[in-house]
Amino acid sequence: MVDLFGTPEKDARTEPPRPLADRLRPAQLGEVVGQEHLTAEDGALTRMIRSGSLGSMIFWGPPGTGKTTVARLLAGETGLAFEQISAIFSGVADLKKVFDAARLRRSNGRATLLFVDEIHRFNRAQQDSFLPVMEDGTITLVGATTENPSFELNAALLSRARVLTFKSHTPDSLARLLARAEEAEERQLPLDEEARDLLIRMSDGDGRAVLTLAEEVWRAAATDEVFDAKTLQEIVQRRAPIYDKGQDGHYNLISALHKSVRGSDPDAALYYLCRMFDAGEDPLYLGRRLVRMAVEDIGLADPQALLVCNAAKDAYDYLGSPEGELALAEACVYLATAPKSNGVYTAFKAAMRAAKEQGSLLPPKHILNAPTKLMKEEEYGRGYLYDHDQPDAFSGQNYFPEAMGRRKFYDPPERGFERDIRKRLDYWARLREERGE
Repeated sequence: MVDLFGTPEKDARTEPPRPLADRLRPAQLGEVVGQEHLTAEDGALTRMIRSGSLGSMIFWGPPGTGKTTVARLLAGETGLAFEQISAIFSGVADLKKVFDAARLRRSNGRATLLFVDEIHRFNRAQQDSFLPVMEDGTITLVGATTENPSFELNAALLSRARVLTFKSHTPDSLARLLARAEEAEERQLPLDEEARDLLIRMSDGDGRAVLTLAEEVWRAAATDEVFDAKTLQEIVQRRAPIYDKGQDGHYNLISALHKSVRGSDPDAALYYLCRMFDAGEDPLYLGRRLVRMAVEDIGLADPQALLVCNAAKDAYDYLGSPEGELALAEACVYLATAPKSNGVYTAFKAAMRAAKEQGSLLPPKHILNAPTKLMKEEEYGRGYLYDHDQPDAFSGQNYFPEAMGRRKFYDPPERGFERDIRKRLDYWARLREERGE
């Protein structure tokens, strides 16, 4: 059939099939895969449903872990009307319409579960608009976010909602999703064992992604064709890692890199460094972070660490990618295998705290210069001992303000080069004691 303009009319019988991931959406909470800590018999959500009371919630977790599906199932199992909006496409006017509809529905005896996808995209004022309708029971809010709620959501909103964490899929849960897809399609994926494992790794913990990739494989395979790992990569290409350089993915990986270096694990440190290279992180940012690790976690236990890191940063600046990345990897391994000390870092923080607390105390007069007659009359510089003229080139005089007294900030550990520094400090302390300073 055609319309008046000669355009074929839409025939419901010719509509393309829904995507596999949509067709395999669970019909009840117990069918959700990978979030058993929430949906199992003793899971948090199951307990809420049994109690008959469903409070507002924030679902926090990576993409493809079932946040939307679970929200829809919760509405179904508690008899709530389900409304869904996305913070990306909605504004204040859209929220007002949803709230008005929920109020009308409530006046007719039915409550509303409002699912807000990407809720962190709403600004602070928009987030505040949820508070009155949450408090008076007009809506039960379920917000979904991939970002840390502590950073992205208002404290007032968080105080009225329970945060539930959704976990990335494990290889086992992704394998179960593939098995469910094969059962539904009544055919096996045309992949050998190695290719099947690779497809799971490509999915990066995302359940929607693994089903989408599986659908691409079925679409590409000829009759009786079985793909190996190399062919699979050529067909579906490589799915980019989940990594937002300004958000949690960035901070989680740089934290893991720093702690692996501090923990003297060069293999883990290299792994996280390469994860960040692979995700497109700026190598010069990583170079700067390595310099920070050199001064914070290695310090004077190995004074060469700072030189190595600066040299690696300069080498990358000179060579660029990918050759320069090897210099950063070399610095990373050097740091991880170097003796560790935060002695200077700790001393710096303690000295900075003392500087702020003690105010503008005048240094002792004997170490002040006296360029004027008045200053000489005030005894500036009187009694100063020039260390190079003293036995062992050490006078042992006090250099702290008299009102403050001597303080000890730097306490080097018995590791690396600082072992030698400690010997010197102990030696000078003995001389100071012997000379009564």
